Amino acid sequence: MITINDIAKLAGVSRTTVSRVINSTGYVSEKARKRVMAVIEETGYVPSQHAKSLRTKETKIIGVILPKISTDTSSRTVNGMNSVFEGIGYQILLTTTDLERQKEIEHLRLLQNRQVDGIILIATNVDQALVDEIKSSKVPVVVVGQEMSGVPSVIFDDHAAARRMTELLIEKGRRSIGYIGVDEADRSVGVQRKAGYLEAMAQHGIEVEDAWMEKGDFSIGSGYEAAARMLETSSGKVDAVFAATDRMGLGAWRYIRRHGYDIPGDVAVVGIGSSETSRFIEPALTTIEYEYEQAGSVAARTMMQLLQGEKDVSDKKVLDFKLVERDSV
Repeated sequence: MITINDIAKLAGVSRTTVSRVINSTGYVSEKARKRVMAVIEETGYVPSQHAKSLRTKETKIIGVILPKISTDTSSRTVNGMNSVFEGIGYQILLTTTDLERQKEIEHLRLLQNRQVDGIILIATNVDQALVDEIKSSKVPVVVVGQEMSGVPSVIFDDHAAARRMTELLIEKGRRSIGYIGVDEADRSVGVQRKAGYLEAMAQHGIEVEDAWMEKGDFSIGSGYEAAARMLETSSGKVDAVFAATDRMGLGAWRYIRRHGYDIPGDVAVVGIGSSETSRFIEPALTTIEYEYEQAGSVAARTMMQLLQGEKDVSDKKVLDFKLVERDSV
């Protein structure tokens, strides 16, 4: 194995000179620099990142905490981050919470102990304990998906997106519109999307029955079960089901089809997220498309601003959405 001492001997210079060339620090004559670079090229020498990290206190690693590793949302967001980090020599270290809220705090501590340069958290809640942990972090933290006061956050306009989707259903003549939400500890999906739905219903003078409101846990199975409860207990005919996520929407879609209802003739079904599967079922699911790759790249650029010590980093970046109307309405 070639070492820095070997490079120094072959180039006929000191170890310090080789170190200065590799790290672009201190003065080195052009003649000596060319000799060192020639030897490095001939030998294929690769400097030790670990040794460099000890000296600079940088690891060039960004920790990323995901709620689920197997979803379209996670993969697209990580791809967006990687498009930024890869080009500037940074790597990503992934962890996943499997939607267990306490693990968000655990992984924040774990990644700091691994000495990452920064952490990007795709958050599922805004508990004060989590906010406090982020604010006491020894490294910069950027949050995706939830707005946290005093913490750089990249979010979508969930309230407006849900309101627009509900308005579409009303424009199509639907009035008995059921809603499948999630636990309201998740402010973006649980609170903001529900609020957008309720606001649109109220603006059109439509009273929402208790039986129209159900909750799932983001999974397809929970969407199936929520649709079953809704359609079996409602006093009147539910003519549309709006699920806060595509995965729950797919579950509702499956229940409705399996029990002999026509989509969209009897019941329209819509979701949010523009998942790959939503495009390929028949009839295809109407949804809200979020630019998750953009969210990832914006989060990565925000992280680099923090690492470079910029003072005017915005606390909140709100990204737009697109309504994708398909056959399910």
